[in-house]
Amino acid sequence: MGFSGFDIAIIVLVALVVLVLFRGIRTIPQGYNYTVERFGRYTKTLSPGLNLIVPFVDRIGARMNMMEQVLDVPSQEIITRDNAIVGVDGIAFFQILNAPQAAYQVSGLQNAILNLTMTNIRTVMGSMDLDELLSNRDAINERLLRVVDEAAHPWGIKITRVEIKDINPPANLIESMGRQMTAERNKRAQILAAEGLKQSQILEAEGRKEAAFRDAEARERSAEAEARATQVVSEAIAKGDVQALNYFVAQKYTEALTRIGSATNSKVVLMPLEASSLIGTLGGIGEIAREVFKGDGSTGPQRQVARPPVVRPGET
Repeated sequence: MGFSGFDIAIIVLVALVVLVLFRGIRTIPQGYNYTVERFGRYTKTLSPGLNLIVPFVDRIGARMNMMEQVLDVPSQEIITRDNAIVGVDGIAFFQILNAPQAAYQVSGLQNAILNLTMTNIRTVMGSMDLDELLSNRDAINERLLRVVDEAAHPWGIKITRVEIKDINPPANLIESMGRQMTAERNKRAQILAAEGLKQSQILEAEGRKEAAFRDAEARERSAEAEARATQVVSEAIAKGDVQALNYFVAQKYTEALTRIGSATNSKVVLMPLEASSLIGTLGGIGEIAREVFKGDGSTGPQRQVARPPVVRPGET
């Protein structure tokens, strides 16, 4: 069956409508923004979802990824302020906030961000010493982030993070750093040992001082007791009590003989002839004891203490 002219016109009209719809309807995926150009000029930005454009007049310009993206910064050699050559690589994270600016303000967005980051890494790290590079990585990352983000702001870009991954000094420099670290640790160990010896000597001196003070105090107490005893004996003698003097002399004489007899460097003790008078003094002590017992009212049998005769020199 043949088609009439009207049928052909209807078919052409339907095909044209389908083509117009196909060219005028755009579906934008999530996380992307598309720019629309009319006769080569930017007109608007299409957000994710279903969008309509003018067929055959408008066209899709740049397809911009609005999600956060990561950019690997390759390794490069940097000369520090103290003329040390180190290899440095890093990583940068960025996000497009303004699709038209990112599309039309810079050509080759990722390449521009990469070169900007590498240049600022050389600038920032080249102004620091090697020790600062190795110990202040967080400060370096913060400074790089601030500088690169400020430079990329006109492009509609937000630099969210810049991280230095590795800092690789030369092998000979690493060896020198190892020797320096060993020397520093030995120095700290010697300082700690000296401090410990100093504290030990101080404590030992304080101990000797305390012991000397205690000894002096003990001697002072002993002297006071001795003086008190002598005073008591003197007062007893002044009152006519001769037995107290005999007791005092006998006590001192006995202590002297005890020290002589306990000496380890002699086996034979030679007693002077005057030592026989000690026995008479001991007899006086016995009489003092009897007087004390009588004063207490004891009724037990009493012994007579016989005094041996005193042998004077020259008598037989």
